[in-house]
Amino acid sequence: MALRPHIVALIVAAGSGSRVGGDIPKQFRVVNGRPMLAHSYAALSTHGDISTVFVAIGDGQESLAKDALNGLPAPVLVQGGATRRESVYQGLEEIARQGGADFVLIHDAARPFLPDFVIDDLIRALNTSAGAVPALPVVDSLSRGDDMLSETVDRSQLWRVQTPQAFHFDAILDAHRSWTGEEPTDDARMLMAMNGKVRIVPGSERLSKFTFSTDFAGNDMTPTIRSGTGFDVHRLVAGEELWLCGIRIAHDKGLSGHSDADVAIHALTDAILGALALGDIGDHFPPSDPQWKGASSDRFLKHAMTLAKNEGYVLANADVTIICEAPKIGPHRQAMRIRLSEIMGAELSRISVKATTTELLGFTGRGEGIAAQAIVTFEKSNP
Repeated sequence: MALRPHIVALIVAAGSGSRVGGDIPKQFRVVNGRPMLAHSYAALSTHGDISTVFVAIGDGQESLAKDALNGLPAPVLVQGGATRRESVYQGLEEIARQGGADFVLIHDAARPFLPDFVIDDLIRALNTSAGAVPALPVVDSLSRGDDMLSETVDRSQLWRVQTPQAFHFDAILDAHRSWTGEEPTDDARMLMAMNGKVRIVPGSERLSKFTFSTDFAGNDMTPTIRSGTGFDVHRLVAGEELWLCGIRIAHDKGLSGHSDADVAIHALTDAILGALALGDIGDHFPPSDPQWKGASSDRFLKHAMTLAKNEGYVLANADVTIICEAPKIGPHRQAMRIRLSEIMGAELSRISVKATTTELLGFTGRGEGIAAQAIVTFEKSNP
């Protein structure tokens, strides 16, 4: 069985964004409830095939970048250069210093709305080509001329090239190291100068670049309603405390896990992250990280709700189902609802907790563990 390629991403966010105006560079301005950089960073950092995301920033932008990405998996910040090419080059060299990669996706922070299918298509294209770019066909008529039209330009093989652009890491690093020409229009052009082949995959209108102040108006393309589901299981063992929905329950066994193993809150947290398309609880709180050993799961739930709030969403309802033979959930159900309401900062009327059994069937029926499932729905608070 072939090993999966090691894939990293590099976001170029070192520019000043002077054409947009304002007090801060455009990549840190808020779009759809969160800084522009955070949108594409979230798409790349939570993609299952991408292990690490590097971000090239300008002088004095470290605090801006950290604030913009607060609540997301920690980035690797790289000091960029005076031009886009220099920033990409510095990022590639930092990736090389940290062990390199098989593939790298290079993306501009000024293109915040990055669909998953574009990432998937780019990665697949690298199986047969050293480089790949998303692009859209030119649909408008093209002509040459000054104040009067003259020659019509054939648009049948013209493309609007976008980012991220994907490459075999060693190939694009070599292209940058050997480049001696003027500032290139993009990284694909540099690979082509080294006789590298660049494949075209379908781009997206959502990947439009933010260049001028008017681009920030009327660009709310996120859905007004979002839903997500979550499911989790933990083993019942002797000698552990039993926590469910943030409430400690008296029982002869407790749930085993890296944190406090609150299976209901874990399912609810995953449902929220799923609704936001921000991965799962393991992406944000990896069990391999010792800092989460024995951690209270309300921290996970608060984190997920903060992400939802940052994107402009409010909770419409949350429904949690706990699946077990024992303990009985009914006597604790109202206390669970109240505790979840406190953690999530939501009205009690929006939160449901209920329980069921499996009629003595399966691992829950045998008392070996407890399962939980959850569904949440969010509404846009500023549609």
